[in-house]
Amino acid sequence: MSIIYDEAKKTFNLTTNNSSYQFKIDEYGFLLHLYYGKKTQQIADSILTFADRGFSGNPYDAGNDKTYSLDILPQEFPVRGNGDYRNTALLVENAQGITGCDLRYISHRISKGKYSLEGLPAVYASETEAETLEVLLKDPAIELEVTLLYGVLHKYDMITRSVIINNRSSQELYINKASSSCLDFITGKYDVISFYGRHTMERNVERTHIGHHTFEIGSRRGTSSHQANPLLLLTEENTTEDAGSCYAMSFLYSGGFEASVEMDQMNQTRMLMGLQSEQLHYVLKKDSPFIVPEVMMSYSDEGLNQLSYNLQKTIRYHVCRGVYQTKVRPVLINSWEASYFDIDGDNLCNLAKQAYDLGIDMLVMDDGWFGKRDDDGSGLGDWVVNEKKLGMPLSELIDKINSYGVKFGIWFEPEMINEDSDLYRRHPDWVMAIPGRNPVRGRNQLVLDFSRKEVVDAIYTQMCEILDHNHIEYIKWDMNRSICDVYSNTIENQGNVLYNYVLGLYDFLERLHVNYPEILIEGCSGGGGRFDAGMLYYTPQIWCSDNTDAIDRLRIQYGTSFGYPISAVGSHVSAVPNHQTGRNTPLETRGIVAMSGTFGYELDLTKLGDDEREIIRQQIIQYKKLAPLILDGRYYRLSNPFKDEIAAWQYVSEDRREVLLNAVQIEIHANMAPVYIPLRGLSPGAIYKDMESGICYPADILMTIGLPLIPELQEYSSYQMYLTMQ
Repeated sequence: MSIIYDEAKKTFNLTTNNSSYQFKIDEYGFLLHLYYGKKTQQIADSILTFADRGFSGNPYDAGNDKTYSLDILPQEFPVRGNGDYRNTALLVENAQGITGCDLRYISHRISKGKYSLEGLPAVYASETEAETLEVLLKDPAIELEVTLLYGVLHKYDMITRSVIINNRSSQELYINKASSSCLDFITGKYDVISFYGRHTMERNVERTHIGHHTFEIGSRRGTSSHQANPLLLLTEENTTEDAGSCYAMSFLYSGGFEASVEMDQMNQTRMLMGLQSEQLHYVLKKDSPFIVPEVMMSYSDEGLNQLSYNLQKTIRYHVCRGVYQTKVRPVLINSWEASYFDIDGDNLCNLAKQAYDLGIDMLVMDDGWFGKRDDDGSGLGDWVVNEKKLGMPLSELIDKINSYGVKFGIWFEPEMINEDSDLYRRHPDWVMAIPGRNPVRGRNQLVLDFSRKEVVDAIYTQMCEILDHNHIEYIKWDMNRSICDVYSNTIENQGNVLYNYVLGLYDFLERLHVNYPEILIEGCSGGGGRFDAGMLYYTPQIWCSDNTDAIDRLRIQYGTSFGYPISAVGSHVSAVPNHQTGRNTPLETRGIVAMSGTFGYELDLTKLGDDEREIIRQQIIQYKKLAPLILDGRYYRLSNPFKDEIAAWQYVSEDRREVLLNAVQIEIHANMAPVYIPLRGLSPGAIYKDMESGICYPADILMTIGLPLIPELQEYSSYQMYLTMQ
């Protein structure tokens, strides 16, 4: 069993293959956190200490015992209102404006399999792969019940946490803050690794030492955002890629979030992750449970690479779903950088012919095909094919493209609307806009109120009309602005709107998943503005960034790799000079970088020379050969492209027989020394052969000194070596 409850000691021990997580019920019914770390069957209740720490309050139950205070004890689910002045996981307010609660243990239940969450994404697993622990807490004074959910997945050292909050009284309560997970550490000096960014430069890696302060990241944008990613890593000071203890929290939610790490006055560290508390004032009516979205937690004592492996594999095999969960995705050409809004049926057909000749599997028709849509100022919301612009019905266009041996995909932006649209003229009340105030535009568009079922239903019906009558095999789902004007015409309490909006989004995506199971859906929000584990439950890949510059992508994809599988990373080869940076990089380098993802092209094939066309043919042959290793193999970061002059990364098959090394020279200088790249994850004592040059290398030397690369006298040169065990 992976969950053991000791009735005598009232302790819980949750174990995976390599980790243990422990907490206990104390004499007053509070849950005290004991341990999270390397696997052990011994219980860590001896770590609790009690002393009078001035100005740390004492529960009434403790009588005159000044040594007992929740302000200094490690807790499992800390709440505001019982004497803990640190960052807490839950803040509840009653109808009189009184805040706080006092939760005590009532009961628990252990079951096989993994819990699910109604209307929300969650890790899934069979009865042989996971166990679930449910712990019921209650505050009798306000009749509040809170159920803590724990899912334990042995194989990838993963523990999930979620919370269900239920009001059993007739009086309304309000949720002002709700986190899914909390980790309390009584000792240790830590760094926190976070992933900040901006549009076209997402998931930059930043490592910050935790002192006596609160470190916090989050998004107030209604989405998980380009600016911060809902992934946070806590590491011991000296932890590296290959050694040291580290912890991860990843939020399965695509809306606003907040995550924090705080060191308190007693040098204890608390890590929290949950919903964004600003603009959260959720009304909790009687017997209408509120579900706090799930957090994945993992621990590694073997450094960051192992922690990333746990996250990547759990998402790939226990979050992503559908027929494309583990399939190699079609190599595609997207029309955007070839045509932008100037969609034309004949040009698309010509692009498809060119694609087939090169070995590309699919053509995706991007923005501009619907309504009155010649720029970004009109048409959104009118999901009706503009046959005049295409020059033919959509079904005829798709038949032609399919006849060339190419699949067809299409772009939608269902959550958005332009004021210059038929839908807006019919239903201006469907827009999120505050009464008496002009709304804030983003990319000349407004946000549809997806917290309202009738709005979701109407857009879904429009999409189905297109999907039901055309052979469409791929959808790119886009969202090109943040949410600002948080208001709904039909919701009494506006503190519910942002949460309900995300539920509406998930409802829409779940319907697509169920009713169109053969369609591959790629998520997108101006690129990587909603790149989170929650979206991956519905869309097994996400466009990693609108920035397709290969050198910038080295950094973007490096940061993404800390928490997400390679199979989720939408990555394409684009034209040069690059449309976002103006940079020129060799086509070979662009191909190697794009292969670290779903792989495709984002350029005008008709403008390529014969040499470029042949390079692309060979890239596609190479990718299709290597895709199983790239998508299923173990990924290793071999250098840091934010600091090093070369970016290097590696894939190793699970049996260690195949290895793929990739490297890109970021800097070039005169008379450069050879670069040695130590490889990882090889079979000790084995010999590996470079299948192109025929050179054999001893694994032990490759993993210690490294593989030598002689820098070429060319800017942004790249290397790709496929090795097999002899």
